[in-house]
Amino acid sequence: MLRAILALLFAILYLIIGIPVLGIEWIISKFNRKAADISQLRMVQWAFRVILFICGTKVTVIGEENVPKDEAVLYIGNHKSYFDIIITYARCPGLTGYVAKNDMAKVPLLSLWMKRLYCLFINRDDVKEALKTILAGIDHIKNGISMCIFPEGTRNKTDDLMLPFKEGSFKMAEKTGCAIVPMAITGSADILENHFPKVKATHVILEYGKPIYPNELDKETKKKIGAHCQGIIEEMLVKNEKLR
Repeated sequence: MLRAILALLFAILYLIIGIPVLGIEWIISKFNRKAADISQLRMVQWAFRVILFICGTKVTVIGEENVPKDEAVLYIGNHKSYFDIIITYARCPGLTGYVAKNDMAKVPLLSLWMKRLYCLFINRDDVKEALKTILAGIDHIKNGISMCIFPEGTRNKTDDLMLPFKEGSFKMAEKTGCAIVPMAITGSADILENHFPKVKATHVILEYGKPIYPNELDKETKKKIGAHCQGIIEEMLVKNEKLR
């Protein structure tokens, strides 16, 4: 319970102290947007690494060399825990926006940071609004900003490895031709969700698969790109569960 309290207190203090920092970064962005963006990215990554340290989370990373460093990509991954965002965002080499559920836009301060870091909020109950979010993600990728989406559409609370991937999640890659980087996150639910509200020291394995370029896939595979990518992630999850 102590780990959970300390991590929560750190997150709240960071958000409060970050208010004037955001103001300074906003001023800097008027002169050098890229410098401000990278500065904000690194600050949040530092904060996420501190949270993982407080929670006693050890992360083993496999295949990080598979992540392209000089181009915007679409990260996709399985989703079992709120910590999936913290674990994966801390590793992003460049600007990356996450697609989050619409409810997150209502969280004070946090939503402000998320918007500044190119995160998008999706309302899956409104097809028209969801399409606007995907189109905004396409624009981000075209502008050199990577995006991350969890194609299950929600956090998986079942005993199954994954929920079925939603094919629409891949439109950002299909429309831009950017690489899809599969991420397999093993053990993240053991940090909190499997014994809420306690936070326990946990070993998590994060594996990046080889990038997948939609335009290089054959017609049939491209039609079922979601199922194809899910199969790749499933193989990594099964393999890595044995390593824990």
